[in-house]
Amino acid sequence: MDITIKQAQQQVDEWIRTVGVRYFNELTNLGILMEETGELARIMVRKYGEQSFKESDKQKELANEMADVLWVLMCLANQTGVDLTDALKKNFEKKNIRDAHRHKDNEKLKD
Repeated sequence: MDITIKQAQQQVDEWIRTVGVRYFNELTNLGILMEETGELARIMVRKYGEQSFKESDKQKELANEMADVLWVLMCLANQTGVDLTDALKKNFEKKNIRDAHRHKDNEKLKD
C-alpha cells in the first residue's frame, strides 16, 4: 500500500485518537524521538560501523527502527501543526538554491 506523507500523517493521527487514546505532550514525544533515534543509531553502528551486535540487538530490524523514528516525527508534526509534505517541498527548494553547486564543487567528494 503506497501512501503519501500527508496520508501517513492522517493515519497516525487517526490511530493516536482511537487506539492510542491521545498524544503524549510535545516534550514527551521529543524525548521518545530521541530514544527512537538512539535505537536506530545503535543498529546502524552495529550493521555498518565497527561495533559488534549485542545479543539483544540481533533481532532488531533497521526498517522498523526507521519507521519508529518517522512515526514519532509525524506525531510531533501533527501536534505542532506542521504539514510535512509542505515542509519537505520547501526544504527541497532551499537545498536546490543553497546547495546548487556546493557539493559538486566540494573537493572532498570527488574521487
